[in-house]
Amino acid sequence: MLAATVAHSPRICEVWACNLDEEMKKIRQVIRKYHYVAMDTEFPGVVARPIRELRSNPDYQYQLLRCNVDFLKIIQLGLTFMNEQGEYPPGTSTWQLNFKFNLMEDMHEEGIETQYFAELMTSGVLLCEGVKWLSFHSSYDFGYLIKILTNSNLPEEELDFFEILRLFFPVIYAVELERIGPQHQAGSDSSLTGMAFSKMREMFFQDHMDDAKYFPLNKQKCFLP
Repeated sequence: MLAATVAHSPRICEVWACNLDEEMKKIRQVIRKYHYVAMDTEFPGVVARPIRELRSNPDYQYQLLRCNVDFLKIIQLGLTFMNEQGEYPPGTSTWQLNFKFNLMEDMHEEGIETQYFAELMTSGVLLCEGVKWLSFHSSYDFGYLIKILTNSNLPEEELDFFEILRLFFPVIYAVELERIGPQHQAGSDSSLTGMAFSKMREMFFQDHMDDAKYFPLNKQKCFLP
């Protein structure tokens, strides 16, 4: 039986600019043993639409993602860590990172600078061997992360986007379930994504999934809406 159950409620650590370095050190230690990373973001929403004529619906969906990610900023990133058995690290298993968003409205805490976060992520977290990313309705989540990691707007062409995605996130499992109920915060939603993946693997795949068979990233239609 997997340790990840609906009853499990891992402790969530709030991360701001003041404790980013300390918590990223902990994350770099945790990811060495807990290779499954469930991820979720919070962002302002969808506020812009492509205005030029597009070739197809998939192209429209990517351009919709691109114009919104380019125009807006990420608010939160949630990361939850598990091992192959669905077990969480002792103590903190979920980190909720709060980014600098609106200097006029943000209160009390100082948000994280995205470029400093990108430097920390590329030194000991991303590209680690064996890491598998778990996501739920995640095209915008990865869009915002790629924008941060490349320090640039998303590429014009969808194929170029997927090339960059494969570089930073070689293995992604998309937990494509119908959403029921409201979204919460990035930390709790990433924890729920991890629990859902573990339960599905236990119930339908006998606790083992063949990456080559089930990993869908080569099929863009499985990733974009």
